[in-house]
Amino acid sequence: MADYLQLKKSNCKNCYKCIRHCPVKSIRFSGNQAHIVSDECILCGQCFVVCPQDAKQIADDTEKAKVLIDSGQKVIASIAPSFIANYDGIGIRAMEKALKELGFYGVEETAIGAAMVKREYEKLIKDNRQGLLISSCCQTVNILIEKHFPEALPYLAQVVTPMQAHCMDIKQRYPEAKTVFIGPCLSKKDEASRFPDIVDCVLTFEDLSNWLNEKNIVLEPVKDKGQKGKSRLFPTAGGILETMDQEKDHTYIAIDGINDCIAALNDIIKGGLTGCFIEMSACSGSCIGGPVMEKYHHSPLRDYQIIKEYAGKDEFTRQSLPRAMMSKGHSFQGTGKQIPGRADLEAILRKMGKKKPEDELNCGSCGYDTCRDKAVAVYQGKADLTMCLPYLKDRAESFSDNIIKNTPNGIVVLNEALEVQQINDSALRLMNIRKSSDILGEHVISILDPDDFLRVLETGKNISEQMVYLAEYGRYVGQTIIYDVKYHILICIMRDITEEVNEREKKKKVSRKTIETTDRVVEKQMRVVQDIAFLLGETAAETKIALTKLKESLEDE
Repeated sequence: MADYLQLKKSNCKNCYKCIRHCPVKSIRFSGNQAHIVSDECILCGQCFVVCPQDAKQIADDTEKAKVLIDSGQKVIASIAPSFIANYDGIGIRAMEKALKELGFYGVEETAIGAAMVKREYEKLIKDNRQGLLISSCCQTVNILIEKHFPEALPYLAQVVTPMQAHCMDIKQRYPEAKTVFIGPCLSKKDEASRFPDIVDCVLTFEDLSNWLNEKNIVLEPVKDKGQKGKSRLFPTAGGILETMDQEKDHTYIAIDGINDCIAALNDIIKGGLTGCFIEMSACSGSCIGGPVMEKYHHSPLRDYQIIKEYAGKDEFTRQSLPRAMMSKGHSFQGTGKQIPGRADLEAILRKMGKKKPEDELNCGSCGYDTCRDKAVAVYQGKADLTMCLPYLKDRAESFSDNIIKNTPNGIVVLNEALEVQQINDSALRLMNIRKSSDILGEHVISILDPDDFLRVLETGKNISEQMVYLAEYGRYVGQTIIYDVKYHILICIMRDITEEVNEREKKKKVSRKTIETTDRVVEKQMRVVQDIAFLLGETAAETKIALTKLKESLEDE
């Protein structure tokens, strides 16, 4: 599968929202980036819709369409029936006028092909009254079944989509023409790539809007001369069923939204359902809830009303294509998923800190529904251990707890009311406190002078390594007070420097004794010098200078 969904690497913020919303978990997370797993992706576009950072973008084929037009060939646009809702009531004649300004030879509604597909469904139901049939209009549903529910392939209608039917019809009427489909759907790009002789290019409504803006072309209402077509209802939930002539002995069901489609497929695979035609649409609300429309233009009630009014009760009368052309097979695509054995799964769970069943919180923060689903993804190389928020939280708390518990420094955490919130073992020993519960919740004044804490609160200026004598405890500490404004706490770190201070005091005492001794020696020497000055001459002066320097050096210490 080509790269129809592309990633803006700089935008990805590791929020895992795309994984949470991906119905088949076809997203691999590595290198701090989300990546589409193309052989599992069903091109529903949910990751594009929900990404809060706009890190996903749909491949733009506008340049390809421009090249087709510049080639001089007749390029005819097939525009999906949801256009009337996306462009605020702009009808087909107004759209034709604008697209011809872009260089298109002609513009037609894909709903013409939808009418052909509807008639084909009616024939299949008559031919197989007791069978179970799933509509094949939605390419995302087709891919979902082909890749993830191969057991349901026999029930998928072997009928082309409205896009294919209409583009084949255009090429029958204009054999040399090129066709460009324009709609709200991402998966149509994949469908076109599978049938390059039928559809030459696919644009989204967003691509078209950007192109019109680039050329300064404004869509202006033009009267549609009363043209109606009931198959314009195809992009609405239940719209296919509403256009069909229904058999009395058949059940007709409309299912929209990818999760409901998956649930229905699981039900179908169990067996027991007969005489049933199921309209399946991957998008909630069907095509009017398509990934491009859903992100930029999602008004389900208003959109349905506009389409209902635009469709009318009559039907397009274009003759259908031969039945052989309307037939399309579906085959199992496969995903190559590897399923871990029990031992592998348990080993991964243990690495995630899930050592017993109650550890499996199934919180979904990683994007997967259960911890075991996440472990399977880790085994398949689509996820890593660090995506587990409780695992990271526990690891971070364990790491910080180890530091706080084992550091020789006393640590006291206060709230802004100067109440003790946390105190480590070193602080308890430093202040001769029996246990933390004796002080937690109490005002700091019961153990420390609050003045410094109040000053830090008022000024916002932290204190670093300030020497404080804790008279009550007979200790000197190097005190650091940090005010964390974000979390509204004060952190006091106390480094016990009592031994350092005592050692300095001992050195001072030794120095003072040495100075006193030196003074006595100097005085004695001077008396001796006076007695024998005539014998020593200048030597006495030099001795005095030397001894005086010794005294000064000791005082400096």
